[in-house]
This record gives sequence, structure tokens and C-alpha cells, in this order.
Amino acid sequence: MGGGNGQKAKMARERNMEKQKAAKGSQLESNKKAMSIQCKVCMQTFICTTTEVKCREHAEAKHPKSDVFTCFPHLKK
Repeated sequence: MGGGNGQKAKMARERNMEKQKAAKGSQLESNKKAMSIQCKVCMQTFICTTTEVKCREHAEAKHPKSDVFTCFPHLKK
């Protein structure tokens, strides 16, 4: 007799477990790479998905004497 569905399911489970083992691990390194926005006054880094609103909040809270564009020149566009 042939392999049947039980054998196919077992093989699929084993393949999926191997894929998951390779993908597991810490995201810390990928998070560090994503920190691409940097305040030019205090050099604090922000994740690349940070909005203009969050940049303005940082500038107003941490550097009230400086202009927003001094902290984040990429916002001048």
C-alpha cells in the first residue's frame, strides 16, 4: 500500500518545523538596522517608520531652543 495522507502530513510538519527553526532568533539586530532617523542635536536614533509628528514632538520636548529642521534636516522637503 502507498504512503497515504498521514505520511504526507507528517512530512509537511517536519518541513515546516525546519523552516521555523531557521527563522527564530532575536530581532534586535534587524531593529538596530531600522534605526535610520537621527536627531542631529542629541544624536538619538529613531526607527525608519517614525512619522514627522513624532520628530516634531521630540524636537519641541527635548530641544525647545532649536528649530525642528535643525534636529531633522530631512523634514525640509
